[in-house]
Amino acid sequence: MKRDTRSRREFLKIAAAGAAGMTAATSASTVHALAQRQVPLAPVPALDTIQIALIGAGLQGMGDARTALRIPGVEIVAVADVYDGRLTRSKEIWGESLFTTRDYREVLARPDVDAVIVATPDHWHARIAIETMKAGKDVYLEKPMVQDVEEGPQVIEAAQASKRILQVGSQRVSSIIYAKARDLFKSGAIGELNFVEAWWHRNSAMGAWQYTIPPDASPETCDWDRFLGDAPKRPFDATRLFRWRNYRDYGTGIPGDLFVHLFSGIHYVLDSYGPVRIMATGGLRYWRDGRDVPDVAVGVYDYPKTEAHPAFTLMLKVNFADGGGGEGHLFRFAGPEGVITIGGSGVTLGRQPRPTDPGLSIETFPEALQEEITRSHRAQYPERAELRPREETVFAAPSGYSDTFDHFRNFFDAVRSRTPVVEDAVFGYRAAGPAVLTNTSYFEQRPIGWDPEKMRRTSDTGKPGRTGAGREER
Repeated sequence: MKRDTRSRREFLKIAAAGAAGMTAATSASTVHALAQRQVPLAPVPALDTIQIALIGAGLQGMGDARTALRIPGVEIVAVADVYDGRLTRSKEIWGESLFTTRDYREVLARPDVDAVIVATPDHWHARIAIETMKAGKDVYLEKPMVQDVEEGPQVIEAAQASKRILQVGSQRVSSIIYAKARDLFKSGAIGELNFVEAWWHRNSAMGAWQYTIPPDASPETCDWDRFLGDAPKRPFDATRLFRWRNYRDYGTGIPGDLFVHLFSGIHYVLDSYGPVRIMATGGLRYWRDGRDVPDVAVGVYDYPKTEAHPAFTLMLKVNFADGGGGEGHLFRFAGPEGVITIGGSGVTLGRQPRPTDPGLSIETFPEALQEEITRSHRAQYPERAELRPREETVFAAPSGYSDTFDHFRNFFDAVRSRTPVVEDAVFGYRAAGPAVLTNTSYFEQRPIGWDPEKMRRTSDTGKPGRTGAGREER
């Protein structure tokens, strides 16, 4: 007897449609240029000139100062650093009339300094920022805002009491790229957010903080005691001074160097205060050079539901020995209707609409039952299940765009107008808090609770376990 194969062919097509969702379809892409948000630069009257000082003239500090000086009406008058070679280099770049010193307090005492860039090792950030504001000067403070979570309320209090401008140096909040991602999210482009992930991999010695140590580094050319500050006392060690990010005494590891940027970007895009639960893992896998912080770090964070966004999970990861080539970072905000991706010099909205027909997986059922299910399924879903092409809309920043430049321009605009900045002490603490607590989770090997609204530690059960950001109640 010849079997009718038509119905079987039909249900096989429908069953296959379920698997089609796993196969990438041809993408259709459109590209739009992002417009600069600010007006072109214009000359500034001499009376409106802002005179700045730099405290901490390392790679980041020098880069910050160079960017700041691209803003019209900004001049540098003083530099402080604990290494004499950097003071010499500062004069080579900005002129012999530049005031230089090992003691940052001499900079803060100068009446001609209006604003200060603080780009010291992390363990000095809070202290110098507070002293700068008490001296009546505005401060651009490199990230993370604090090395220890208990320092946050002190910085916030100093900023509020002094009424000075404090801006933390995570430039994502001034980026036209992140502003576009923020607009896309608020428009509902991806539906209800459920997951955010970001990675930032590096595969170079410089990327892993193996900075060059000058051959003349010695107790005579370096103010070792001033570098140590409140850190544990130990004999002079040039490696610790010039590669301080590798050590817990002075830095904040991967979370404080890189995760804090990602937190800043997430919180800006989503209008979020931060996570309520922090979990971290990782290890020292490649750079076994005496450092005491990991070179592979993974953080998982639970964010609560708020008026601005639903509850979601965040995963951050960094690998300092990623041999796949290339360095950079990628951000993905995922929802059921699409994905917003930030990477390179733009933001992409990707969508691949799912077919209404979910398909069938019936090949293990008896043939008669397969045909019955197929007929019922066809009545419910008359259209064949086909995966539609992925649609991508790319919003690209102009060639050579610099969000760091925009961040400094926003800072100096605020200095002149006395208007608030986005990344103030409160915003900065809400990014730095989860970042430094990631280290706590890693080294203590346990989840950490955090109240992002009140900005304080909680117990692992989510119940308040600390007062303010102080020590645990016993």
